[in-house]
Amino acid sequence: MAFTDLDPILHSQLRLAVMSLLIGVKEADFTFIREKTGATAGNLSVQIQKLKEVSYIEVTKQFKDNYPLTVCKITTKGIAAFEAYVRALQAYINK
Repeated sequence: MAFTDLDPILHSQLRLAVMSLLIGVKEADFTFIREKTGATAGNLSVQIQKLKEVSYIEVTKQFKDNYPLTVCKITTKGIAAFEAYVRALQAYINK
């Protein structure tokens, strides 16, 4: 039986951490994600952009009390990709 290829977008530790957080909360602001992942703001920005480019998350920018607020929300496509990734990992473990 052949192994399923793992999604290269989700195979990054930080991108997987972001998706794991968003699976649980559906949406979160940039600061919350940065604090939970321990990532630098610059690295997190790059990884969020990569997730956005493949439509795994939606990113909205707004203002709250005159401060910029970036909110990330997981998409239906992102949920499906995450679930497929988890199933593929489980198949590796159960071989």
